[in-house]
Amino acid sequence: MAAELSPVDPAGRVRASFDQQSIMVLLGAKLDLVEPGRVDIVLPYRADLCQQNGFLHAGISTTIADSAGGYAAYTLFSPGEDVLTSEFKMNFLAPAKGDRFIASGRVVKPGKRLSVCQVEMHAYDHEQATLCVIGLLTAVRVTPR
Repeated sequence: MAAELSPVDPAGRVRASFDQQSIMVLLGAKLDLVEPGRVDIVLPYRADLCQQNGFLHAGISTTIADSAGGYAAYTLFSPGEDVLTSEFKMNFLAPAKGDRFIASGRVVKPGKRLSVCQVEMHAYDHEQATLCVIGLLTAVRVTPR
């Protein structure tokens, strides 16, 4: 059963929505930080999510970065609104190798309909962080019809 959405608690609404994303369950990703305009998602290392060289697959990196950016925007939306991604551009800076990965989304420019977010994904080898992905994401505020 889906978690009930809180009308007044943005972090609660983000957590309830995140819990409905079966792709995040499949990947084993978890919400970490949820603040107004910022969300972090943690993904533990799993060999089955890696490409042929043992690095986290680019598709997985962009999936968690996309969700982090979208939910960062969603923290600023009103109850009853939802979020979709309309565009993202990712730059891969280093191979993603580590024991865990953290995708961070931060709202750079909130808007009435579109919000622009910066997203990053770091690979952590114990406590040593490597910035692997950086990008921009445009999130769309979706209102019920």
